[in-house]
This record gives sequence, structure tokens and C-alpha cells, in this order.
Amino acid sequence: MDKYRLLPEQIRREGLIEPGGWFTPRPATDAELFRVHDTDYVERLRTGRLTPAEIRQSGFPYDLALAKREVLIAGATRDAAFFALEHGSCAFNLAGGTHHAGRARPEGFCLLNDLAVGAAAVLATGAARSILIVDLDVHQGNGTAEIFEKEDRVRTFSMHGARNFPLHKAQSSLDIGLEDGTADEQYLELLDKALAGLFAAAVPDLVLYQSGVDVLATDALGRLGLTPEGCALRDRKVFEQCAHHSIPVAVTMGGGYSPRLADILDAHAQTFREAQRIWG
Repeated sequence: MDKYRLLPEQIRREGLIEPGGWFTPRPATDAELFRVHDTDYVERLRTGRLTPAEIRQSGFPYDLALAKREVLIAGATRDAAFFALEHGSCAFNLAGGTHHAGRARPEGFCLLNDLAVGAAAVLATGAARSILIVDLDVHQGNGTAEIFEKEDRVRTFSMHGARNFPLHKAQSSLDIGLEDGTADEQYLELLDKALAGLFAAAVPDLVLYQSGVDVLATDALGRLGLTPEGCALRDRKVFEQCAHHSIPVAVTMGGGYSPRLADILDAHAQTFREAQRIWG
């Protein structure tokens, strides 16, 4: 999508990241992929041996370059997580959020689950002992929930369209399904209560935040009713909770499908603006 090419340009133009604040990620290693994905699935993905049914489920024609890109995206989320922990602040993956990919399956334009790879890599080193994944993309993070279903060190929170994709939802630690057309006031009230409860129950060492902007009323696939201002307040509430509890946060960009590319870019850039408001 054009947004992945144009968003860095907009962020540079607005000065939202210092010139020395950019980094080139390293691809995820086999060991990191195998912590959250079945070995056989990963091997078939990178050797072009997915079944026709898996290819249809992925939403993409099979492409080796695309599979390699997903390995790099997973590495970028891992690197962002470690950077946030090292500096006690906020770091971004300018792509990522491939939250539908399960342990042994692709789904919904997601081949590998970068959120899961990043979280598992951090836990494996002991850099964090507990992680909260806050998924506010309009689609449920079903793959992430599935992968961490039995992992007590990771809590998954998904607030999503109840009648939107995927048809069959997984069980997150906390799920909030929203009715079509849910607008700013109700959305933000529900989010406030959910975040307060999650942080009151247990303060994590790291937050991974899936910040998809497909919650906008203009989104072609979202079916919710948030304004750009409401979407910005959503981001602010997540970041304020993290800052209040001194919790580092790594952000993935997630979905955005508004007909006007400018709406998508501005909403994603607004997530950076809200982070800068708090972390400078």
C-alpha cells in the first residue's frame, strides 16, 4: 500500500522523529519465529509450499518477496520492543500489526504474527516478565489471542467491531465487541474503563500497542464511527496510561482503508503526534 511509502515522508516533513531516531530493522531469526509459529508452517511459507486453501485464507497470491517482508516486519516489532524497554519510552514499527496470523496459519493479509514474535523475543531474554498487548484495530487480534492463549505472562486486550472480520473470534484476555456505528463518546468511555481495569489488575513491564486507524467513520472496511479527533484521543489515552505507570510501549500501525489516502496518512501521523506530546 502507498501508505507505507508515504507515511515516513510525512513524519519526516512534520519533524515527528529526530533525524537520528530512525533505525533499519533486522529480520526475525528462525528461533524467534519458531517460538510462536509451527516450524512446518514457517518452512512451507518460505519455500512456497502453502496449500491452495492457505493461500486463499492469506488473502494474497503467494509471493516469496512478501514472505520475506513479513519476516522483516516481525524483526521490526521485536526491535521496537527492545528499543522501548532500553530507553523507557515509545518506539514505532512503521508497518506491522499482522495480528490475524495464527500459530500454523495465515489469515486476513497476515502471514506471520509480528506482535507475537516481538513479545516472545522479549520474554525469552528476560528483558520483560509481563506484557500487555493492546489491540485497537477494528478487527479482532484473533491470531495473537490464539498464540498466547496459555501464556500467563502475556495479556491480550482487543476492542473491535463485533460483526466485523474475523467471523469466528478467538478468546483474548479481554475482548470488547463494538456494535456497528459506535462513535467517539461510547468508544472512549469503554476504552477508559478497560484500560483502568487492565492496569489496576497488573502493571506490565511492556505494552505492545496495535494502533490501526480502520476505526474511522471514513474507513471502507471498519463500520465504526470514530472521528479523527476521537481516534487521536484513543491514542492519547493509551499513551497516557503507559506514561503514568512508567511503562515502555512499542507501537505497530495496523490497518487503515479510508478511500482518501490523506485520511489514512493523517490518522497514522496523529499517533506519532500523540506519542511526541508525551515523550517529546
